[in-house]
Amino acid sequence: MKRNLKYSRVASYVFIALAALMIGMSLGAKYEITPYTSAEELGQENFTATVDTIIPGKNIFADIAAKVDAGVVLVTSQIEVQSSTDLGFPFDDPFFRFFFGDHFSIPNQQPRTQEGYGSGFIVTEDGYVVTNEHVIHNATKIEVTVTGQEEAFPAEVVWSDYDSDLAILKIKADRKFHPIKMGDSDKIRPGDWAIAIGNPFGFEHTVTTGVISALGRPITIPATSSGSRARTYSNLIQTDAAINPGNSGGPLLNIDGEVIGINTAVSLQGQGIGFAIPINEVKGIVKTLKEEGEIVQPWLGIYYYEMTSRLKEEYKAYFNLSELNGVMISRVIKDSPADKAGLRANDIITRIDGEQINNIDDVKKIIESKKIGDKIRIDIIRNGYSQMIFAEIGKRPNQL
Repeated sequence: MKRNLKYSRVASYVFIALAALMIGMSLGAKYEITPYTSAEELGQENFTATVDTIIPGKNIFADIAAKVDAGVVLVTSQIEVQSSTDLGFPFDDPFFRFFFGDHFSIPNQQPRTQEGYGSGFIVTEDGYVVTNEHVIHNATKIEVTVTGQEEAFPAEVVWSDYDSDLAILKIKADRKFHPIKMGDSDKIRPGDWAIAIGNPFGFEHTVTTGVISALGRPITIPATSSGSRARTYSNLIQTDAAINPGNSGGPLLNIDGEVIGINTAVSLQGQGIGFAIPINEVKGIVKTLKEEGEIVQPWLGIYYYEMTSRLKEEYKAYFNLSELNGVMISRVIKDSPADKAGLRANDIITRIDGEQINNIDDVKKIIESKKIGDKIRIDIIRNGYSQMIFAEIGKRPNQL
């Protein structure tokens, strides 16, 4: 009797389970419930997020690395140094020292040549390479090593900019290369995949992966007593993909294998914090190079910076000004359009062609929107007095 009761209970449980399964299948068919159905489709309007799950059938990162391998290069630069006690710029620049280490130390002797290593990536079939300016700064000789080639190719700098820390090289070789496709850094988001490829510590074609940690990060690499200027970056991509000395100038890629940034710096305070310059900051220059065969950029010829709140308040108090906006000129390049127009160091630019200037990006955007030969009006404050300066936009030299 007890055994019959036991079997009866088991049969009841099985019946209930089968009934629940049939009801679930019926509801699933009616409401089209699948593992990827969003809560919003079921009427829960407050839950709107959807998650894209990547379950590759093979290693997608290895596929990306193999795809772009021929486009990532090792950049070797030779720079003349004086001695181990006073190597001079850029070797005493903390930015340079961090990326290339202290292995440049040499005994006291006559000037000699030392090698520095960095990375870069090919952007055209005829051999134009994007890298960081600090990788080739003051180099007397540059060579580029391409995958599959035992001998390095000589290269020359066709364009460079200290402040943006970007440079474009041209490989001197009569052959076709394998360029890497450039993506759109304006479309990336924190949490997106990131793949960094470069030559850390001279180990060629090292691949590291992570995610985009944040966007729009500002950092400053301080100047040294040797006369070098600080490098200020106002719009960097932050990533936790490992970036080490020698990675500098190499590509940061998205999950589609497109370049979204130029690996540039790492944080000294913590691990897993690296920075890259957004690729969109150099795409226009590469496009001009492809279409025109040369780089033509509008140029005024000034260095400038944003004033601190304290400096603004002291300036206003000293000159009895009620309001103050703009950026302060730190240096005017000799024989530049700004120099010819009469701009001076310590002038405060408040407006250009009637547009108010609040930060350094405002000046950059306005100048870049002009054409060579355009006349512009610059409103400034000099020694507490407002003035108008008229200047003509010139052509930027290829190397500054």
